[in-house]
Amino acid sequence: MVPLVLLAAAAGLSACFYARFPERVASHWNFSGEVDAYAGRGVVAFGMPAVMILMYLLFLALPSLDPKRERYGEFARVYRIFRTSIIGLLFVLYVATGLFNLGYPVKIGLLAPGLIGLLFIVIGNYLGKVKNNWFMGIRTPWTLSSENVWNRTHRFGGRLFVIFGLVVMAAPFLPETAAMASFFGGVALLVLGTLVYSYVIYAREQKEGKAPPAA
Repeated sequence: MVPLVLLAAAAGLSACFYARFPERVASHWNFSGEVDAYAGRGVVAFGMPAVMILMYLLFLALPSLDPKRERYGEFARVYRIFRTSIIGLLFVLYVATGLFNLGYPVKIGLLAPGLIGLLFIVIGNYLGKVKNNWFMGIRTPWTLSSENVWNRTHRFGGRLFVIFGLVVMAAPFLPETAAMASFFGGVALLVLGTLVYSYVIYAREQKEGKAPPAA
């Protein structure tokens, strides 16, 4: 219900924004919170609502497309939390961008990292409850091949997501070079950390004769 309300609100705001925007409006901000890209008013007014609709439809479609569709019922509440959180984030950023382009003193450079960091923290807190499937979660050959490796990797990955979320939230208060380094370092930690961890757990299982061949 909440995502549908947000989609309807975004659709209503798009017409309002389009009517009031100048021809060229801010569309992107750098690590220092400064505008570094502009776009036509139609792109900014209607682009994000379109992305939100596509995201909502994708969330609806994924369980039906997944060969392991029966597993989604085991984490249905978490799935809804992820869907609402992501669409909610897009909606708030859309409203903030619109208000900024109408002349309101919205600090996008502080708001965006704060919201994105919060999203990673929310995902991190629930990631360990996501069950084995083909579309959501940390999908490596080793997590897809073993239920135990999947569960342990997602609990470990959840902690990394929370740490990364805190790093993203702190980024606006760091010098630009340090902010960029911490961001990309955090991304590398997430990707490589979960990849290596899942392999180590899988290799340990194989050594003990508990793991099937990797997918």
